[in-house]
Amino acid sequence: MLEKSISSERGKVYYWTEKSDSAFFLVFLPGLTANHHLFDKQIVVFSKQYNIIVWDAPAHGKSRPYREFSYGNAAEELKKILDIENVNRAVLIGQSAGGFVAQSFYKKYADMVEGIITIGTCPYNPLYYSKLDLFWLRQTKWMFRPYPDRILRKTMAKMCGSTQRARESMLNMLADYTKDELCNLMYIGFAGFIPEISEMSIKCPMWLLVGEHDKTGKVMEYNKMWHKKEGVPLYIIEGAAHNANDDQPKRVNELLNTFLQAL
Repeated sequence: MLEKSISSERGKVYYWTEKSDSAFFLVFLPGLTANHHLFDKQIVVFSKQYNIIVWDAPAHGKSRPYREFSYGNAAEELKKILDIENVNRAVLIGQSAGGFVAQSFYKKYADMVEGIITIGTCPYNPLYYSKLDLFWLRQTKWMFRPYPDRILRKTMAKMCGSTQRARESMLNMLADYTKDELCNLMYIGFAGFIPEISEMSIKCPMWLLVGEHDKTGKVMEYNKMWHKKEGVPLYIIEGAAHNANDDQPKRVNELLNTFLQAL
């Protein structure tokens, strides 16, 4: 894949592209503390048929240092990338916090979104969150700091992956960060989400994917509510945890292919 970058007053954001003869662009958006390698098992398959863009999100991976991370700012950086690559419409595939970026982008640029697939993410709409939910999200400023560094990383990897390979992949991605960086990322990723959530209705085709063993916060509960309240199709990925696309790439790729063929 071809490595590229954009720059703003907030920092430099790196992304990778693979072009094909297809008219479709797939934009892969990794989750909190992950980098572009989270989607390696998808890119090796779909780059044969579609145009691919994947990034290290602002403040993640190679896209550091980066000031003033927010999902709104991330959406603006993504818009710059799509403009540079002459992309008018794209399918957004967001894992966890990457799904927040996808929704933030849709809110601003709905006409540029062909479809959305989320993997282990949550709705942007504040109607889903209780006061207690929001209280605990704000506690992430201190919640992770008492953990010894090694235990924190192993715990995060275990939460993200149900398979040994996916856990080792997550540990490799976490190795880029110091403990202070990890704690700060989780704080701005979780608590920083609160002031940005707003009522919205997504009209483009959209599917929700969640690992059956996803025990990250209330992800499973929120997705079931999302499915029930708004009728968004929900697929439970057997044998997968939070990083369902890394745990069970074959099943996730089958679903992605079905979604894309329908488009």
